[in-house]
Amino acid sequence: MEWNYYNTFIAVSDDCPVEYGAVPPDKAAGKTKPGIEYDMIAGEPYAHTQEEILYETYVRHKQLSPEERDAREAEMRTEFYGKPKACMRASMLPKKYGWGLHFNAEGKVALVPKESEAYGRFADGEIEGVKVLKAMRNKKA
Repeated sequence: MEWNYYNTFIAVSDDCPVEYGAVPPDKAAGKTKPGIEYDMIAGEPYAHTQEEILYETYVRHKQLSPEERDAREAEMRTEFYGKPKACMRASMLPKKYGWGLHFNAEGKVALVPKESEAYGRFADGEIEGVKVLKAMRNKKA
């Protein structure tokens, strides 16, 4: 099953509440899912595919020790890949925090802040060969 996007830009949702790309806040209990996604993508632009981001977020959100993670790796992969997952169009990064997501020809993703010139060029379809999709809305119309 292919989970990755290629040469695709996910623009922020039509009802995104912010005008600028914002860093997702942590909670007292630790990193949130959008915080984990943000750290991975912002820390290493064009280093991870959607599938890698989704799986690693799933694992990190469990807050397992390295030993527990190693011991449960096969079980977690079976559990994760055994159920359908929402794609990055459903991520809070483009829905709530103002980040466009650009997937290059290799399927690797980088963040593009809503307020940037690059975002405008991607969202307006000015980048040849890049398909533009909208993030899912936060609320039903």
